[in-house]
Amino acid sequence: MATSSKRAEHIALTSLIISVIFSGVAFFVGRATGFFAVYALSWLILAAALVWFVLFIQFHQRSLAEQEKLDMSQLAAGKDEAAIFQAKGEQAALFAVAQRRLDLLEKWIIPIFSVLIALYKMSIGLYLLNAASIPPDFISERKLHVAIGMTAIAFVSFLVSRYATGMSAEAKWKPLRSGGSYLLGAAVLSFILALGLALFQFEISIVVDIIHWVVPVLLIILGVETAANVVMDIYRPRLKGQYSRAAFDSRLLGIINEPGGILKSAADAIDYQFGFQVSQTWFYQLLVKAIAPLILFFVLAPLYLLSSIVVVAPNEQVIIEHFGNPLNDSGDARVIGPGIHTKWPWPIGKAYRYPTKRISEISIGFIPKSDHLNTNPLLWGQKHYEEEYSLLVASEQTSVTSAEGAVPVSLLNAAVPVQYRIKDLYSFLYKYGQRKERDGTIVYGAEEVLESICYRELTKFAASAKIEVDDEGQGRPGVRESLLGAGRAGAKRILTHRIQQAADNAELGVEIIFLGLQGIHPPPKVASAYQQVVGAVQKKQALILSAQAQRNTTLSTLAGSVEDANNLYTLALKYQKAKRMNQTDEANIIAAELDKEFSDPNVSGEIYKTIKDANSHAFEVATLAKATGLRFDSQLKAYRASEEIYKHQLKLAVLQETLGDIKKYLVIADQNDTQIIMVDVTEKRIPSLTELVGIEGTGRK
Repeated sequence: MATSSKRAEHIALTSLIISVIFSGVAFFVGRATGFFAVYALSWLILAAALVWFVLFIQFHQRSLAEQEKLDMSQLAAGKDEAAIFQAKGEQAALFAVAQRRLDLLEKWIIPIFSVLIALYKMSIGLYLLNAASIPPDFISERKLHVAIGMTAIAFVSFLVSRYATGMSAEAKWKPLRSGGSYLLGAAVLSFILALGLALFQFEISIVVDIIHWVVPVLLIILGVETAANVVMDIYRPRLKGQYSRAAFDSRLLGIINEPGGILKSAADAIDYQFGFQVSQTWFYQLLVKAIAPLILFFVLAPLYLLSSIVVVAPNEQVIIEHFGNPLNDSGDARVIGPGIHTKWPWPIGKAYRYPTKRISEISIGFIPKSDHLNTNPLLWGQKHYEEEYSLLVASEQTSVTSAEGAVPVSLLNAAVPVQYRIKDLYSFLYKYGQRKERDGTIVYGAEEVLESICYRELTKFAASAKIEVDDEGQGRPGVRESLLGAGRAGAKRILTHRIQQAADNAELGVEIIFLGLQGIHPPPKVASAYQQVVGAVQKKQALILSAQAQRNTTLSTLAGSVEDANNLYTLALKYQKAKRMNQTDEANIIAAELDKEFSDPNVSGEIYKTIKDANSHAFEVATLAKATGLRFDSQLKAYRASEEIYKHQLKLAVLQETLGDIKKYLVIADQNDTQIIMVDVTEKRIPSLTELVGIEGTGRK
């Protein structure tokens, strides 16, 4: 049977397997290389695989129905007189099980599958549309390899599509047209993507960027179209024997699958309106033959002309090469900033873009670990990075601590990240060139020279730096601070200046943004010993500070403040020196200054208080001695004037002074009478309540 469904079943199964393989390959390649357009295309190919899956089930069931019909006809021919086959109508229908399953499949199962395919396209399209705005983590440099793979997918898909579409010319194989349209759409997109990847190798990414967005939008449109076809098929009248087009058979993809069909439909409409055969004219025949070249021309020509447009992002600069020369006639580099610019089409004009505002970093003295998000604290006794290099530095030694024959050098681990950005793109790219590694990464010569400069300046600086523990003299002019302590701030400024100056002299075209010295530390093996030295120095400094605090407290207590105490000490030294040198006048002047300082009423302190108390006591003693002498002189004059009166006056004065606080009783009696007076001076006790009651009763009697 020339038009057996078995042949269509085989092509459907083959196309299903090819679609699944191509979808998986595009999926993993897109994820591995960072090309989102390839990743998105894998989901479109998977949609074609779903269509081929439905077609395989449909043609498989048709093959079963045809085989069943053939078996029943042969059985009926061999047993014409059998009773069971005499009533051909109703009894034949009872045994047509495969035909009934086919009818059920085409009436209900295929529309349900169409709804599921529509939901798949719209949901995946929305997901990809949302994911398309997220920038990839990286983009592989193997663009040509991916382009070759896309070309292979496009070629095989095109062949299978054209074969399936050619088979769909038969009435029984018309459903193959839907699968062929999907594969042809995937083939066209794969081919355009391959061209875009090839152009991307020359820094022309506009084609890949377009496919980046076209695939998600196309999936959404095809999903909406399939859903609309399902709704319209519900109300479409069905005629027996007429081909019923499946809902997932896209009319949009049919335009590129059978472009002549559009012209044929337009010609039939014109024939009906104007009454003559347009399809028989020479112009129509020419247009049918030239439609494919015209479509390719109007698609590829604009894509090629788009290579003359350069879109520069805000954080980028682009340098334009004209026939490989980045300089214009005046000798200046063709560097353009953010915006939309034009150039000669590729390959006459080539654009090389670089994110000049991006902060780049080089690792000096260490190799970082693969996980850059390590937030653990940097402890001296632990290994911080994948590998750390030792730095040879000078160290101070004394005759007491140094061993005989020991070299005064030390080893130091220096992990110094240096961050920079490009300020002259031409110098950065062309002064020292660039090369491509085996893994596809591009290494710029300016970066290697900058790394060498950083190592050189760091080594030179460390050779003259101090790494011993900060002990005393911190912050004083002329005193070197330790590179492992307070000296890092100054070292950072000096190193940044030296590296920037050396980079400018070498015309690297970079600007040093940050230099971090927080990673300088002793080797982990000696970190504990160094920390013990640090602890001892800290204890020593604590004792010194405690003594200084006690000194300041004592001086402030004595003289009011440390400054006043120092001033008094200076004057006292000058006074003693003047006395030793017999400089009487100088000593008197200094003594006057000391007296002025001691007599200042605004000062405070134990010294001033003691001196004031001594002056007050001296004044009191002198005044009292003077008053005592004057009083004695007056007493002597009174004694000489009347000796008896003076004596009685002194006695009365003594009695007045001694008996002043004593109670006195005056008794007047005759001198011849003898009378004894007894005075009870004991304290009278207050009677209790019982005694008072007894006294009251006695009184009543």
